Amino acid sequence: MIYKLLAINIDGTLLQSNGRLHKSTKEAIEYVQQKGIYVTLVTSRSFPSAKKVAKALKLGSLIVAHSGAYIASSRDKPIFVRRIAEDITYEIVRLLEGFSCQIRLVHEKFALANKSRLNNNMLAKTVFSSGDPIFYSQQFVDSLSDTILDDPVNPPKIEVYFEDETDLQDAKAAMKGMFTEIDILQLNNLRMDILPAGVSKLNGLLYLADHLEIARSEMVVIGDGIDDLGMIESAGLGVAMGNAPAEVKKAADWVTRPNNQHGVTYMVKEHFRKQQPIEFLRKMNLLK
Repeated sequence: MIYKLLAINIDGTLLQSNGRLHKSTKEAIEYVQQKGIYVTLVTSRSFPSAKKVAKALKLGSLIVAHSGAYIASSRDKPIFVRRIAEDITYEIVRLLEGFSCQIRLVHEKFALANKSRLNNNMLAKTVFSSGDPIFYSQQFVDSLSDTILDDPVNPPKIEVYFEDETDLQDAKAAMKGMFTEIDILQLNNLRMDILPAGVSKLNGLLYLADHLEIARSEMVVIGDGIDDLGMIESAGLGVAMGNAPAEVKKAADWVTRPNNQHGVTYMVKEHFRKQQPIEFLRKMNLLK
């Protein structure tokens, strides 16, 4: 099979545990681009944060950000956007404020969150090490519902971090019973993402592939998280990182090394060295 597109998750996949890009990873991405493969990032990060990683990799391609809700190569010219309506956002925030949790409205231009007294160290690590560049405004307010009542927000995504597992399950059940306009993705026992109905990394990637006229059988996907599972299952070649959960590895066609052992580099060089450049294949009439 000839592959034309490589889609890669960022955290836990491209980046090492310290949040850094290894030199070998940059070289591997440059190598595969030289073969004419379209390389994109598919991530739960905000667009500005994902764009920062793309620049480090010298990618000028379209990026699937906000877990599939925002696709663009520049922030002001998205080819696809889905948002949670202002009134639904307000109602969700009002409901969640009844629980002990941090609520983060993730817009492409800013992030707005409630101040939280949660003692969960993982929360602080996740929120403040999410890779958002300095120019991406992050504001923390005492009352999130009061703030968006005066200045409504329609974010592509809402992130919620809980202190207690039971609270997450109760909030999840309540929202499922109240809102048909959203989908809820539980990432672990204390974290959920709220997305516009029908939005997912997989659907975002398929939209991009259709835009580029690339079949899903011609795509390679590399990921490590539960939210990457759909992409890995649907791609022509689905690759799980060595640090991925067991169910993600089970769904993959190929399991590479963990992110701290340069798994993306290993996979790219092992597989794509066998594929001739796209332009050469076209000249040989082996590819349309």
